[in-house]
Amino acid sequence: MHRSPLDLLDPSVADSPSGPVARDRDECRARIVESLQSAPRYEDPYPHWLLSQVLPARVAQAMADLPFPPPALNGVSGSREIHNNTRRYVDAEAIAAHGVCRSVAEAFQHASTVAAIEDVTGARLAGCCLRIEYAQDTDGFWLQPHTDLGVKKFTLLYYLGPHGVPDLGTDLYANAQTWSHRAPFEPGGALAFTPSDRTWHGFEPRSIPVVRKSLIVNYVTEDWRAREQLAYPDRPVHGRRAP
Repeated sequence: MHRSPLDLLDPSVADSPSGPVARDRDECRARIVESLQSAPRYEDPYPHWLLSQVLPARVAQAMADLPFPPPALNGVSGSREIHNNTRRYVDAEAIAAHGVCRSVAEAFQHASTVAAIEDVTGARLAGCCLRIEYAQDTDGFWLQPHTDLGVKKFTLLYYLGPHGVPDLGTDLYANAQTWSHRAPFEPGGALAFTPSDRTWHGFEPRSIPVVRKSLIVNYVTEDWRAREQLAYPDRPVHGRRAP
């Protein structure tokens, strides 16, 4: 009988150390670290990294197949905060309900992943908490340039898909008014940076003929107020560098 990727990652059969959740967590962790360490660094318009094959293919497909309906824009866009009431996260509920969410969250929570991020990017993550947003963008969506400066200490924009729409990547800017270039929208790839007053990025208005799916991975300081959005609200990561 054919089984979907979600069936294979069902948490009800994945509680043992050798079960699929633990297996996929460990494979995710290894892939994240390898993709970070091999990612080229670019300096224009600010330091950033372009990662590839960040998650194992079956995990990425299972994430893309999660049964979360895309939110309705109702003709309004420009920032994600406008639609706070319909945003989805790899939060406690998702982690409990979906084995793949648990695998991915545990991989990004792991000390070796955090250490690799700090070593490669210089991010200071000690005492930060993991936040993973499950973004699904539809036609009419756009984002004004912003920096993520503040309580976000690391940002990774991971593209779930679909394939065949390379122009749907994140836009990078030299400043709030000056567009620089567009990251390629390659499923399995990611754009990463350590937020500063220079890390302007957004999404220029354009046609979105598909549901644009991505994971927005952040490590945020204890000042983050919306604790329900966090993967582990009471478990800061064991970073070696204090913010």
